[in-house]
Amino acid sequence: MEIVEGFGIGVAVILAALLILFVRRALVTRSGGIIRLSVRVSTMLDGRGWSPGFGRFAGDELRWYRMFSFALRPKRVLSRKDLAVERRRLPEGQERLSMPADWVILRCTSHHAPVEIAMARSTATGFLSWLEAAPPGAVSPRMASQDWPAA
Repeated sequence: MEIVEGFGIGVAVILAALLILFVRRALVTRSGGIIRLSVRVSTMLDGRGWSPGFGRFAGDELRWYRMFSFALRPKRVLSRKDLAVERRRLPEGQERLSMPADWVILRCTSHHAPVEIAMARSTATGFLSWLEAAPPGAVSPRMASQDWPAA
């Protein structure tokens, strides 16, 4: 009987964790402005270190939340005024196995450190429009268009 009770408790804990993940996502995404993207959190191994998540536009910030996290706060916050796109590339090697076929990778720089963001090609267009649409008087971010693959 103890085994059945232990198994039942384990299943209940797993279901509660899944419920919390879904409620968290609903709370974060309820106001809209959400895009699906991955951020490279580790560069130790080539093509590895990507963490799936979603981004939320909030004024001049892109707030990135990990997909499988219980935190209500974003893992990273990218400010439009501090962000510049260095280059755009297609997934290479191992990255092609972990990302959808229509995704592109943007290598960006900010005041903190370089960051690589992967998103759908159509989402990248919207992201770049948001990045360029700085308020009047703000400096427009630099973008190296010669490195960009054809659409």
